[in-house]
Amino acid sequence: MPKTLGPLTQIARRVERLDRARGFYRDALGMTELYHFPGLAFFALGDTRLMLRETGSRDDADILYFTVKAIHDRHAALSHGPVIFISDPHMIHRHPDGTEEWMCFFQDDEGRTLALAEAVPPG
Repeated sequence: MPKTLGPLTQIARRVERLDRARGFYRDALGMTELYHFPGLAFFALGDTRLMLRETGSRDDADILYFTVKAIHDRHAALSHGPVIFISDPHMIHRHPDGTEEWMCFFQDDEGRTLALAEAVPPG
């Protein structure tokens, strides 16, 4: 039996209203919707799926960090739509090899925090 787990396959996120959430993730963030069923919608996140599950209430949620390239450009592009940023891109950490971790935070359609993240190699 293997001693390690495989890659993360799916993340589930509870949402108050699925129709509104689907529009936000698909239209505002430009994510690819894979399929949907009553009460559920699935989006592509590379090799991982994001599952939205309608609950009828606004529950607290963990922060989802989306990897992007050119964080400043992505921030600027999303700032022209319905996305509400609560911080501009800023460096969080510099690794010993010089790689910089950059992030900026924004809100989803229910006011919960999401983030863009980029690892910028040295040079």
